[in-house]
Amino acid sequence: MYSNYESPFGTRYASEEMQYLFSADKKFKTWRKLWIALAKAEHRLGLPITQEQIEELVAHQDDINYNVAEEREKLTRHDVMSHVYAYGVQCPKAKGIIHLGATSCYVGDNTDAVILREALQIVRRKVINVIANLAHFAKEYKSLPCLAYTHLQPAQLTTVGKRATLWMNELLYDLDEIDYRIKNLKLLGSKGTTGTQASFVELFEGDREKIRLLDQYICEDMGFDGVVPVSGQTYSRKIDAAVLATLSGVAQSASKFSNDLRILQNFKEMEEPFEKNQIGSSAMPYKRNPMRSERITSLARYVIVDSLNPAFTSATQWFERTLDDSANKRISVAEAFLAVDSILNIMLNVTSDLVVYPKVVTQRVMKELPFMATENIMMQAVKKGGDRQELHEKLRQHSIAAAKVVKEEGGENDLIDRVVNDKSFNLTKDEIMAVMQPIHFVGRAVEQVDEFLDTCVNPILDANRDILGESAQLKV
Repeated sequence: MYSNYESPFGTRYASEEMQYLFSADKKFKTWRKLWIALAKAEHRLGLPITQEQIEELVAHQDDINYNVAEEREKLTRHDVMSHVYAYGVQCPKAKGIIHLGATSCYVGDNTDAVILREALQIVRRKVINVIANLAHFAKEYKSLPCLAYTHLQPAQLTTVGKRATLWMNELLYDLDEIDYRIKNLKLLGSKGTTGTQASFVELFEGDREKIRLLDQYICEDMGFDGVVPVSGQTYSRKIDAAVLATLSGVAQSASKFSNDLRILQNFKEMEEPFEKNQIGSSAMPYKRNPMRSERITSLARYVIVDSLNPAFTSATQWFERTLDDSANKRISVAEAFLAVDSILNIMLNVTSDLVVYPKVVTQRVMKELPFMATENIMMQAVKKGGDRQELHEKLRQHSIAAAKVVKEEGGENDLIDRVVNDKSFNLTKDEIMAVMQPIHFVGRAVEQVDEFLDTCVNPILDANRDILGESAQLKV
C-alpha cells in the first residue's frame, strides 16, 4: 500500500460519503438502475420485453460480478459493453434486451447527472450547517466592538459578530447557486448516438409519441422531472462547467473566511480551535499555527483553478461529441467535489468552536480609537465653547505627533493625554473617556446582525432543521 500513489482526498480530506459517490461501485450500480429503467420503459411502451426479464435484472441490480466485467474489458477495451456482458452472465433471460437501443452515454451521462445531484445535496447540507455555526457565533459576539479594516489598515469599528455576517452572506450567495443547480439539473435521457434518437425510431417503428414517453418514464423512474431538451450524444458540457463554477464560489467564500481568520490569529484576537495535545510546530513548541484555516485556503485554491477544466472541455467539444472530455471530466469533476467536501468538513470543525479573546480585541481597539474619536472629541469641545477650525488644526497636529510616538518610538498612543493637556479643548480625561466608549463607534452593526439573522439566515435554518447539527472529525 505504500508503493503506489494514493489521493489525499481518499486518505486525509474528503468524507467517506462523498468518496462513495465517485466510486466505481456507485457508478456501476447506477448503470444497472438505468438499464432497468430503460427496460421497464420499453416494456411499458410495448417492446418485446417481459416482466420476467425485468425481475431478473432487478434481482441482480446490486451484486455486480466485477471479476467478469474486468476480464471482459481486457478483451473488448470498452467499459460499458463489458458491464453489459457481465450483467448478461448473471441475467441469461434478460441478456438480449440489456442496453436495447442505447449508446454508452445513456448510462455514462445519466449516471453523471445522478451523481452531480447527490453530490450537490451533500455540499448544500454542509454549507447550511456552516452557516448555522456562524449564526450562533454572530449572535454571541454581535456587541463586541473590534477594529474594521480597509486596505488592511484600521478604518472604523465594527463588531466581531457583524464580521461573521459577512462570512455568512458569501455562503448564502453560494447556497442560492447550489439550489439553482439542483433544481435545474436534468437527465440526458435516451438520445442515441448523435442525439436524434434514430435507433428508437427504428425500435418503435416510427412512433414518435412512444419515443417521447420513453424519456418521461425513465425520468420518473430515476427521480428527475425532465430531460435536456436537445443534445448531441452527451449532455452539454456547460453543465459540468456551471456546477464547478458553483463549487468555485463555495471555495472563494471559504478562502475569504480562512484568510480573515489567519490574520485575526496573527493579531491574537481570534483563533481556530487548538486541541489539548496538538503540536503547532516541530521546531517552536510555543506556536499555535492556523493549520486548518491554511488547509482551507490551500484546497480552495485548487478548486478555483480546477473549475477551469470543464470550461475548456465545454469550449472544445466538436459538433455532436468528442471523447477528449472523458479523461479530464472524470478527474476534474470528482476532485472538485472531493475538495469542496474537504473544505466544508474543515469549516464545520473550525466554526463549531471559534476562539475569541475579548480583552485582546478591546486592547487593540483602544490603541486606535483615539484617532477615530477625534471628530467626537472635537464636537464635545465645541459644545464647551471651543472654535471648531482651531480645534481641528490642533487635533491634526496632535494626531501626527501621537502617530510618530507609536511608529517611530514604539510608544503607546498618547493622543488623549495631549488633548487633555491642551487648554484649548477644555476637556478632562474623564470627559474624553466618556466619549470613547467603543460601542458608540460601531454604527448599526449590532442591529444589522439581528436583522440579517432574522430576515436572511433564520428562515433557511428553520426550513432545514432536519439536517442541522452536523459535525466533522478531521484527519491530520
